[in-house]
Parts: sequence; structure tokens; C-alpha cells
Amino acid sequence: MPNILSIATSALAAAQAGLATTGHNIANQKTPGYSRQLVIQTSLGGQDLGGGYIGSGTTVETVQRVYNEFISKQVVAAQGSTSQLQSYATQIGKINNMIADSSTGLTPVIQDFFKGIQDLVANPGSAPSRQAMLSGAESLAARFQTMDGQLRAIREGVNTEITASVTNINAYAEQISSLNNAIAKAQANGQPPNDLLDQRDYLVGELAKEAKVTVNKQNTGYSVYIGNGQPLVVGNSVYKLTTVASSTDLGRLQVGYTTNGTTVTLPEEAITGGKLGGLIEFRNKSLDPIQNSLGRIALGIAETFNAQHRLGQDQNGNLGGNFFNSAQPAVNADYKNTGTAVVGATISNVSALTTSDYRVSYDGSNYSVTRISDNASMYSGATFPTATIDGVDLTMTSGPMAAGDHYMVRPTVNGAADFNVLIKDLSSIAAATPIVTGSTTTNTGTGAISAGSITAAFTAATVATPVTLTYNSTGGTLTGFPATMPVTVTTNGVPTTYAAGAAVPYTAGSTISFGGAEIKLSGAPADGDTFKISANVNGQGDSRNMLALGELQTKNVLQGGTANYNTAYSQLVSLVGNKTRELQVNSAAEGGLLKQLQTAQQSESGVNLDEEAANLIQYQQAYQAAAKVMQAVSDMFDILASLGR
Repeated sequence: MPNILSIATSALAAAQAGLATTGHNIANQKTPGYSRQLVIQTSLGGQDLGGGYIGSGTTVETVQRVYNEFISKQVVAAQGSTSQLQSYATQIGKINNMIADSSTGLTPVIQDFFKGIQDLVANPGSAPSRQAMLSGAESLAARFQTMDGQLRAIREGVNTEITASVTNINAYAEQISSLNNAIAKAQANGQPPNDLLDQRDYLVGELAKEAKVTVNKQNTGYSVYIGNGQPLVVGNSVYKLTTVASSTDLGRLQVGYTTNGTTVTLPEEAITGGKLGGLIEFRNKSLDPIQNSLGRIALGIAETFNAQHRLGQDQNGNLGGNFFNSAQPAVNADYKNTGTAVVGATISNVSALTTSDYRVSYDGSNYSVTRISDNASMYSGATFPTATIDGVDLTMTSGPMAAGDHYMVRPTVNGAADFNVLIKDLSSIAAATPIVTGSTTTNTGTGAISAGSITAAFTAATVATPVTLTYNSTGGTLTGFPATMPVTVTTNGVPTTYAAGAAVPYTAGSTISFGGAEIKLSGAPADGDTFKISANVNGQGDSRNMLALGELQTKNVLQGGTANYNTAYSQLVSLVGNKTRELQVNSAAEGGLLKQLQTAQQSESGVNLDEEAANLIQYQQAYQAAAKVMQAVSDMFDILASLGR
């Protein structure tokens, strides 16, 4: 017959296990990653006594955690996506706050600079007006440098956060490996170590917040992979990540993978998800092009303003020089190159510049140029490229490139940092135009000559001797041009060049140029009417070149003739603002999805205190009932003992 005392003892032990498990659940209700645990009981079966089977009690088969692997995987994936978007949004938000601020952006200083130019147009000989214009230029340069400095500070911050993220990934990998070992030992008795399993799954979730990982369950525990399948944890083995400097930019940290004592740089496109993926995506897709875009604007202003300033005349009678410094492209050789070539780059067309960097490579047979932003092939051939690529000319000197060599060309990265004012002397501001024109007072026709301008081909020799043009009504021609200079007449956009010393047909409204000097004649001159072009000996009251400089504010001289200074910057502000908003919306949406998944997970695996309180009462009653059975057994033994006396 079944032992009643044994039955009572098993019931008491089961109730005690239930009470302990319920108490454990209550104690860990706030523990991150904890899954509710249940006591799984089974019957010990019964014994056939002829009149039926009489039970033998119960046993605790196991303590099981309530865990849904499918939902847990979804939560881990959502944690990685949310962390990536939040990381990206946080970083670009810093830039958006900087460039969109009306007090710290470029727009107000550009406007102030051109306000000073307009004042100088009205007062070309005024020292205060010249000083105001120069001060506006200095403020513009300072703003470019400050904004670029803030972008570089953000870049340094990204390096710091990449290092911290790699450190966290390695720490989580070590802990997961240790838990693999501890779980394997604990499972030797055939029972699941629930708390250790929860800790390991929680660490996988925390790891996913740093970078996207793939987890495979194996007999040796979890195997965790990162990137393109590089193992991070395999059983008890850990393969660590590290940070390495870019081979073409020592100030740019990349992620390296260490195996067998060798560190290999992981492709940046392979690192996705989590904080680390967000940082790298932000740097590649936003920070780099934004800094390049700011540099492109600075270069555009410097080059176009300089070009016009050089066409002017300063108060000393000299042709204008460069007003702003224009940065040269940065060219960085890979430190692993084995060839002796020196690759250089210069900007030949600022309007054609993009915001991308370029990779110049040689495979032993062919040279190639790749635009980084869209991975487009810009050149491939057996000889080094000599054609202009997106406004940039490349050169190679000092020896050949070796197979496998490559260089990074960054045309605009230093544009804002190196933007500064070269003119320091007020008298060196070229407000005037080097030539003056006029009609002879004895002219009887209605012909008129324009004020005149010059091109880059102009030299003082052009008007060293005043040029007097005479109209001949018989042939309808002009004579008197310098004997050594060809003359080009442009009518309705069509140029025609005449040999030096030849008579030039007159067409009203056409542009006439020689030796870098340009004029327009209009009206109907009479026979013998003369027009003079001479050097501007005293240009103190002349502001024609400053007027031309002021007109640059609204001219579409940037981005292939589609943008002026202000619109180019406005486009940058809009680009950053739209991207920031996009990330904020996507981050909020992904965060909402994560919250829903976590709620679903908690509804199944989380600890409900009301439910546990009910379980506590249930197990308490079961414990008391089992104790009463034992008391009944004790009373039975007492009765049997008394019968024997």
C-alpha cells in the first residue's frame, strides 16, 4: 500500500518549491531580462490494489522559465534598429542645431558682408566704408572656420563613441562566453539554469544595442557573429574587436577584427545596426558630405569672388589680387602603398565640384577613379587620368604607383577651415576698374561707349598708350585698335575674331574685346567720331568693380550655375533639416514597435505581482494541507501505538 507519509512529504516538498519559486519571481519583478518561472509537477503514479490505483504522491520535475524565443528575437532585432536610428538622429541633431540657428549659421554673415560691399559701392574712397567691408569679410571667414571646427569636434566625438561602443561589445562578448561556460556546467544535471539563461539572453539584447549580431544556438552555447559573419563568441572562445586608424586618414577610426594575432579592418558597410552602426552611417552619409558641402560653399565664394576682385584696380593703381584664401584639395596616400608616386589635385572648375571624396587606385594594369558617395566609376584606363573629373585635375609625379596602391582625394574638405581673408591693407581692396572710356566732345553722331571692363587676359600694356577708335562711315568700320592685338566682336553670343591691325565692322550693341579689355558701342556714330579707352590713372571715386562684386550675391555661380551663395547654404540647411526630421520620425516609429514587442514579451514572460500573490496563497494553502496530512499520519501512528500498549 502506498506510504501516506511519503505522499504527504512529496506534497509538502512541491508546495515548498512553489512557494520558493513564487518568492523568487516576486523578488526579481524589476530585474532586467528576468523571465517568470513556473514549477512543473508530475504525478508519481499509482499502485493497483485490486479496487483501483492509489496514487503515490508528486514530484517536481523541473522549474521552467516562461520564454518565447520568437518574440525575444524580434525584441533583439528591434533594439538594434532603434539604437541605430537614435544614435544617428542624436548626432545629426547637433549639426542641425548649429547650421539652422540664425545667429550661428552663414546666412546673416553673408548678408552683412554684402551690405558692407554695397556701402563701399556708394563710398569707394571712404576708409570707414572700406574697413566695414573688410570687417564683414573677416566675420564671414571666422564663421566658416567656427562651423568647420564644430564639425571636426563632432567627428572627434564620433571617434570617442566608436571606441566606447567597441569596448562595450568586447565586454558583452566576454560575459556571454563566461555564461556559455557556466550554463554548460550547470546543465550537467539535466536541469535548465533559468537565471543564467536569462542573463545570457539579456546580454545578447544589450549587445544588439551596440551592433547588429547573429546568434546561433549550439551544444556549446550561443555562437554570436558580427559584420559579414565574423565570429565574436563561439562557445568559450572570444574574438575581440578593436579600433584602427584609417589607412588614408589617421584621424578617422575604423573597426578592426582580431584573429590569430592579426587585425583586419572590417568594411564599414558590413557594420550595421546598433549604436556603432548608427555612428558609422552618420559619419559616412551625413557628416562627410555636410563638411564637404560647407567647404564647397567656402571654395565657391573664394574662387568666384577672387576672380572678380582680380579684375579690379586698388587705390595704389595695381590690379586686384586674391581677396580670400582658397583651400587646395587634400590628397592622402594609403600608408600601405609600396610605390613612390606622389598624387596631387587642383580645382579647375569650382562650379562643377561635388560633395564627395574620390579614391584613386592602381591594380598593376589600370588606373581607376571612384566617386565614394555613389561608388561611381569616374575613370578607368591604362594611363593616369588627365581629364578633369568633377572640376578636379589630378597629377602624378615622382615615380609610378605600384599594384594595390591607392589614394584618397578630398577636394572640398578643407574649404571652410582654410577660408580666410588675404587682404589686410584697406588700399588693396580693388573697388575700381583699370580702364576708363569716353567719347570725344566733337562727335556729331549718337554713338556711345560703355564704361568698359576687363577679363583675366588684361595687362597694363593693353592701355599703356590710350586707344582711340575712329568710326569710318564709308566701310562701316572701326579703326585704331592696338596694332599687335587681335580683336573679337561678339554679336548675339557669336564671337568673330579679326587680325591685329585690321579694320573691324561696327555692329551696334556688340561686345568688342582686345587685350583683355571689353567695351560696347551703341547708337549711330557719325563719320570720324572717336571713342577713347585708357588706363584708369586715378580710380579713387570709381566703384565699378565693387559693384560687380556685389552682384555676385545673387548670381548663380555655384553648383553648375544653379545656385548663388545664399541658396547653396539654404540647400544645405534644408538637406540637414529634412534628414534630421526623417530620422526623428523613423526613430519614434521604431521605438514604438520596440515598446509593443517588449509589452508582448512582458505579458508572457514578465512577472505579474497580482498573479504571483494568488500563486503565493495557493501554494501556502497547499503547504498547509500537506502539513495536515502529515499531522493525520502522526495521529494514526499514535493510535496504533496506543493499541499495542
